[in-house]
Amino acid sequence: MSDSERPRPQYGEYATPEEQRARIAALGGSAPHPDVADPALVAHPVAPSPTHEPSRGPLPSPRPTTAAARPTRLADRVITVALLAYGLVTVLGAIPQLVDFAGFAQTWMDMAGIDASLADPAGGRAWGIAAAVVYGLGWLLTAVFSWWSLSLRRLSWWIPLVGAIVTFIIVSMLLAAPLLSDPGVLDGLSRMG
Repeated sequence: MSDSERPRPQYGEYATPEEQRARIAALGGSAPHPDVADPALVAHPVAPSPTHEPSRGPLPSPRPTTAAARPTRLADRVITVALLAYGLVTVLGAIPQLVDFAGFAQTWMDMAGIDASLADPAGGRAWGIAAAVVYGLGWLLTAVFSWWSLSLRRLSWWIPLVGAIVTFIIVSMLLAAPLLSDPGVLDGLSRMG
């Protein structure tokens, strides 16, 4: 293949190392020192073959998913960490209340305007402990998934929000089961309506 038959280079693949350094310097970048060898070539040297013309063939292009090509997304990191911190404070504050299910149920009924008390205060304790465990595990899984996503430099702010919503729905169902099956609460609800 002669020079006239080759396609016109678009990305400098036919440029000599000196021409590449000059172009990088002209664009305001810092060109590597000419004595520094390319680590990719040192790690995997290519032996010349009789049919291979080193000056004629295009060099393989670097992967576009390098760490330098990905955005840092500082705002995403700050928002994700802030949401995880807020979630941790919420979970740590809620766990003691859920373990004391009778106190939690009475507070909930007072806030809802239900004039009643639990018929079996000890019956809901296991449900409260289960809800506290789910709350803690939900936050932990959300934090692990968020950190993993942040380490891959992916957009991550939504993960704590989705994790909080899913965990809250599961915890709410665990807490509603003993409350809505307690005869004292059902009696108080029927008097309200």
